[in-house]
Amino acid sequence: MSDELEYRVKTHLEHLSVERGLSTNTLAAYRRDLARYRVFLDTCGRANLSDVDRSDIGAFLASLQGGAASSAARTMSAVRGLHRFALSEGWVGVDVTDEVAPPQVPLRLPKALPLDDIERLLAATEIDEPLALRDRALLEFLYSTGARVSEAVALDVDDIDREDRTVILDGKGGKQRLVPVGSYACRAIDDYLVRLRPELARKARSGNAGALFLNARGGRLTRQGAWTVLGAVAERVGLAGKVSPHTLRHSFATHLLDGGADIRTVQELLGHSSATTTQIYTRVTVDRLREVYATSHPRALNG
Repeated sequence: MSDELEYRVKTHLEHLSVERGLSTNTLAAYRRDLARYRVFLDTCGRANLSDVDRSDIGAFLASLQGGAASSAARTMSAVRGLHRFALSEGWVGVDVTDEVAPPQVPLRLPKALPLDDIERLLAATEIDEPLALRDRALLEFLYSTGARVSEAVALDVDDIDREDRTVILDGKGGKQRLVPVGSYACRAIDDYLVRLRPELARKARSGNAGALFLNARGGRLTRQGAWTVLGAVAERVGLAGKVSPHTLRHSFATHLLDGGADIRTVQELLGHSSATTTQIYTRVTVDRLREVYATSHPRALNG
């Protein structure tokens, strides 16, 4: 495999990490996608990006067919980003991906839980188990703020202002945002901080001393750990396999819009850089309104 090509890809990934501030998980996905692209170029005998032409890009896109459309779209996004970066750095004279249409990804509406299911889920944390106070604080926080699970587990205790009931979240691209924290979540976090966290913190190493959500060994709770917590709680109420931390984020946004919040406010709370990303939730709300109309209006079925 070409050392020159490997160097170009490595430089691009470093740029994404340092200049763009992409998350560790996003960078890992880009790295995997570009590794696949490099293997393809090596098979075609392309030792450098300047050797690649539009027919190569089309052939690579065709090689992605048969897999998930979302995966193909993400891979092509990584490839397009690499070639645009190469053009900006003067490594190539033309972006050979500019006329290649990306794979069309079917619109998938976010799955939001009905409020009754949210209530059942949160009530299921009120059990006599050693870590139940932490689990309730975590789930209440995720639903109250719409935080990504990666944002929640990265929090330190000082990031939450319990007087003002606000939290500073570090979002994608290193962008921070201030989000209100509901009274139920604040109460659950207070209970956890007073009654359980000190015990867990005594087991913590110095590097985890400030972490808000701790695991049983006193270390910072990981993303995988948060998924495990939610999965166990969901199983207790018959929602196993139907709930993820992102489901709580979707539910947060959908319930806000159902309650009359405007899309710009929801955009700010979710930390979306563009309102276009947030607008998918309006589709969910419109579908719900249509459903209510169809079952409630006396002439809906005859219209």
